[in-house]
Amino acid sequence: MVYCGHRLKTRAETAVPHPKLTFHPLTADRWKDIETLFGPRGACGGCWCMYWKQTASEFRSQAGAGNKRAFHRLVSKGMVPGIIAYDGIQPVGWCAVEPRENYPRLANSRVLAPVDEKPVWAVACLFVARACRLKGVSAQLIKAAVQHVREQGGHVVEGYPVDAKSKQPDAWIWTGPLAAFEQAGFKEVARRSQTRPIVRKRLKKG
Repeated sequence: MVYCGHRLKTRAETAVPHPKLTFHPLTADRWKDIETLFGPRGACGGCWCMYWKQTASEFRSQAGAGNKRAFHRLVSKGMVPGIIAYDGIQPVGWCAVEPRENYPRLANSRVLAPVDEKPVWAVACLFVARACRLKGVSAQLIKAAVQHVREQGGHVVEGYPVDAKSKQPDAWIWTGPLAAFEQAGFKEVARRSQTRPIVRKRLKKG
């Protein structure tokens, strides 16, 4: 069981400490860790973080094993599709972050269409192990993703959180909650839907 460095708390408890985590890019030598974290469901519904990389028909036809193979091929070829969070040696969270053009499905979204022509990196997905949710892990992952983008020479990081007006199942907010992005210093730059803002963080040069 994953403990995130402290006793598990119920949703009713309000004093929620942030676990001390480390973060590493997903590379081929860490594939077993993402397998462990995503489990047999591939994080959610056989996604394997391929939703934004495929057309709707491709995604449906490959859900599960097909998406896993596709994701594994990308990692095996040397692509770094995101960041893994660790509590000790245990993988407890995932943040997909790449240049926006690596997510072609975003370009076809009416709500999440490009704001302008600036080159941006996109935080496209967040997944946290069930035992570690409601402990600030998402915000820490987003901050780690920002640092990764900075190290790669990026200047703008974009996110597509859910601004839920009521309690939502975790599976419905897989692009992350707005509060987590705000904690990481992101600001809203567009909103074409009541619950789906586009947020950005501009990185200082030098």
